[in-house]
Order: sequence, then structure tokens, then C-alpha cells
Amino acid sequence: MPATGREVRLVARPVGEPVPSDFELAEVPVAEPEDGQIVVRNEWISVDPYMRGRMNDVKSYVPPYRLGEPMDGGAIGTVIASRSKIPEGTVVAHQGGWREYAVLDAGRARPVDTKIARPQDYLGVLGMTGLTAYVGLTEIAPVREGDVVFVSGAAGAVGSYAGQIARR
Repeated sequence: MPATGREVRLVARPVGEPVPSDFELAEVPVAEPEDGQIVVRNEWISVDPYMRGRMNDVKSYVPPYRLGEPMDGGAIGTVIASRSKIPEGTVVAHQGGWREYAVLDAGRARPVDTKIARPQDYLGVLGMTGLTAYVGLTEIAPVREGDVVFVSGAAGAVGSYAGQIARR
């Protein structure tokens, strides 16, 4: 177990495009896991468009980032210490976000199968963006053979996947 790890914190609300001074890279102690917890060494961290909105202190569908605290969001990593049913060496997806090491309740992590896909795919097509596109086109607005589909957000990750799913 490492004694310390780095985390990215939002320290100022950006005006317009974020700049480096809006963030801080902090070195922090890595806690030992308690019963039911794991320590994950993050290898992939997602940077998504919704995160820019969370940098503003406004009411939205997700709370804004708190100044001086690490930014959360999707991440994939390997369990390096465990006091839970998830064994060390397991690759997991979680929302612990922008830090080298995340100490989490095991229930907040989901093991992923690296035999069927690369770990980073669980932040894209096999993660929140892919699932959003899939559910949208199969459950919410089911697409049938011969339908014409217009995706207004096709430049983004969800829209890109939606266009591919609709075509198939």
C-alpha cells in the first residue's frame, strides 16, 4: 500500500473555459481499508462534458463539485487492498474519480470483465454513455427496421453511440 497518492481538486469556479489555476494537484494520505472497503489504484479516469457544468455552483441533476475537494466521476482501476468480498487484483469501475487511489465501500465498485473488453471500454461503450444510448434506442424510443433516426447530440459520446446502434 502506498502511503500517499495524488488527487485533482477544483479550487475556483471557472469563468468560461477552465484554466490550470482553477485546479490543484494535492498529495494526500491513502487510508487503509476498513471492513467492507477496498482500495483501488485508478488506471483510467473519465473526462465527460457534464463535468464542466458541475464546476458551476448551480442547481442541476447532479450536485456541483465542492471547492477544495477531489473531483469525482467514472474511473477504472485495480483493487490493491481489500477487506471485502472483492479480492485484490480485481479490475473495477466506480465513481471515485480524479485520484490515484480511491478508498471505497465495496458496494460502490463494480467488477468488470477484462477478458471481453479493455478496461477503458467500461468508461465508454460498456459504461454510462453506451448504456444511455442503448436504453434510449431500445426502451425509451425503440428503433425499428426502416426508421429514420435523428440524433441531435451526435457530436458527443452518447450521440455517437446512439448513431451506431441505430444504424445496426
